[in-house]
Amino acid sequence: MNKPSIYGLTLDQLKEWLLAHGHKPSRALQVWDLLYRKRVTDFSDMNEVNSECVQLLADTFVIQTLTQHIKQEAADGTVKFLFKLQDGSLIETVMMRHKYGLSVCVTTQVGCNIGCSFCASGLLAKSRDLSAGEIVEQIMNVQLHLDQLEKDELVSHIVVMGIGEPFDNFNNLLDFLNVVIDHKGLAIAGRRITVSTSGIVNKIYEFTDAAIPVNLAISLHAPNNELRTRIMKINRAMPIEKLMESLKYYLAKNNRRITIEYILLKDVNDHKEEAEQLAELFSDIKDRLYVNLIPYNPVDEHSQYQRSEQESVLAFYDTLKKNGVNCKIRQEHGTDIDAACGQLRSKQLKKDAQQ
Repeated sequence: MNKPSIYGLTLDQLKEWLLAHGHKPSRALQVWDLLYRKRVTDFSDMNEVNSECVQLLADTFVIQTLTQHIKQEAADGTVKFLFKLQDGSLIETVMMRHKYGLSVCVTTQVGCNIGCSFCASGLLAKSRDLSAGEIVEQIMNVQLHLDQLEKDELVSHIVVMGIGEPFDNFNNLLDFLNVVIDHKGLAIAGRRITVSTSGIVNKIYEFTDAAIPVNLAISLHAPNNELRTRIMKINRAMPIEKLMESLKYYLAKNNRRITIEYILLKDVNDHKEEAEQLAELFSDIKDRLYVNLIPYNPVDEHSQYQRSEQESVLAFYDTLKKNGVNCKIRQEHGTDIDAACGQLRSKQLKKDAQQ
């Protein structure tokens, strides 16, 4: 049986574990510093920690569970990693360079059960959730990649928008967030972290009540139930009316804006009519959100969908702006590599199956 990743423990959990095994909780701070500040990748290098404690940790946990299977680098500095997990599963992680810093998009599940009809991530159903440690380790692997470049660069932003539905892996997601925002470790500010959900309504309420100071994004992609149900089957169980109620609950409890993600699909959801419906949907909360218009990255298996024409994108944007909705057209990254989320993984699994 594989040992769990030590990255999966929050600082408080590590303190409790050490105390339960006869060691001072204060040793957790030493271990934490070595893991996240000095970025030690082998327990044998933890020279500052009591040797008996180090041996106990090594007998119980591992530090590195992911191995780099493929790395793609784009001309704009975007790097896409395909990591292999201990059980042989493959996941994607993406590092993007922005003017404001370095952002990492992490995966939370092996596969996805949401089944959005335009998405490469859901081409294979979910086989399992990632542990909190496996999610944290994606950040650490990207940081180790940056360390090797010797430019003193740090991961500054996180988006939980990779393969899988984060709120379908809720407890591990919360542990991951508590690890990466801890000021004694990676210390990534909550305002620089965004979690995206397709709209699991009950978990939006739980996420709100958990009061973890990070941002929320909603993958909406349609302004009405008929269209959203057609392209996102989750809308059958959790229609837009229920989703909007949960978002208003979130806004009532948080002094934060919500990001609305809207992938533009040619002749599907990119007409002026949909833009006007979207503006109407948000009419009473438009000052508390902004819409992120996303150019579509075509996926071979979803050939019925194409990227919207630039004219349509600009018209959609103008309609929202004229109706007082804050919006922007998302800058594209990694267009010269497998840009769509899940695309690299899907291609590799096909290749492996053919061999």
